[in-house]
Amino acid sequence: MTAEEAVQKFLEWMAVEKQASPLTIEAYQGDLARFLGFMTTHLDGLPDMIGLGLISLRDFRAWLAYEQAEASKPTARKTSSDQATRTRARRVSAVRSFFKYLARRQGVENPAIQLLSTPRTKKPLPRPLAKDQALAAPEDISDLAHTPMEQQRDAALFLLLYGCGLRISEALNLNIADLDVMRSSNVLRILGKGGKERLVPVLPVVQQALEAWRTRHPAPTPDAPLFVGVRGKRLQPAIAQKAMREWRHLSGLPDYVTPHALRHSFATHLMEGGADLRVIQELLGHASLSTTQRYTLADEARLLDVWTRAHPRAQ
Repeated sequence: MTAEEAVQKFLEWMAVEKQASPLTIEAYQGDLARFLGFMTTHLDGLPDMIGLGLISLRDFRAWLAYEQAEASKPTARKTSSDQATRTRARRVSAVRSFFKYLARRQGVENPAIQLLSTPRTKKPLPRPLAKDQALAAPEDISDLAHTPMEQQRDAALFLLLYGCGLRISEALNLNIADLDVMRSSNVLRILGKGGKERLVPVLPVVQQALEAWRTRHPAPTPDAPLFVGVRGKRLQPAIAQKAMREWRHLSGLPDYVTPHALRHSFATHLMEGGADLRVIQELLGHASLSTTQRYTLADEARLLDVWTRAHPRAQ
């Protein structure tokens, strides 16, 4: 097996076993192509499977130095230093995942990759909507829809995103049958990242909006997608993003106000209301508590901003 064939098998494994998104697969494919391209030049030839296991820490560091130099070139696409660092960190993650796969599935081990430091990045803090904006969003967005069917659908969809803290992909993957489960148990079974399931309680107001949408649904059979477009097919994320973008522009809101900002708003407003961090972690489906703790930092940053602007001694 060649190195390129091994990469292809790895990407197939990521798609099938890890259920990685198409965007992740595309990014990893590009990252690994860059890595092999560098190693082909650096080692005077594309390494075979044995050669992959012999790549040294010095070789890995040379590759990372090359990536940093490329990002610093005047001809490179203009990005912030933090964006460039996040890109290099993702490429290290892609290469590390590839070598982990080689060790577990192909019997090719290279411990040197574990010694390569990942570029340190600043994780962006979540930027939620204000409470009044989040509360108004579902109705205001639906008012911009062109047909009564789309209005009812958008009202239910955006209320669901804010009321349950779902990712847009999680909401759009629901089927009509999930409403029957919700009706009997007051919860939705959500399939999250990596195929991980979680149960999310549904507020009565959200249930009412979803049931109202069901009455407008063009073909509400159990196996039908819950949210559909005008042609009856499963609604695409781009349509929902476009609807929120139009509302954002008309309302004069910043570019970070996207469907995902409603998920941030859900978590932030729960935390401000005194919800336990572990509960928020479960509701969001975060694998690590450190991911959820970003909302604590965001709230601290907001409090500091309010204090700086309001306190007479802060000027």
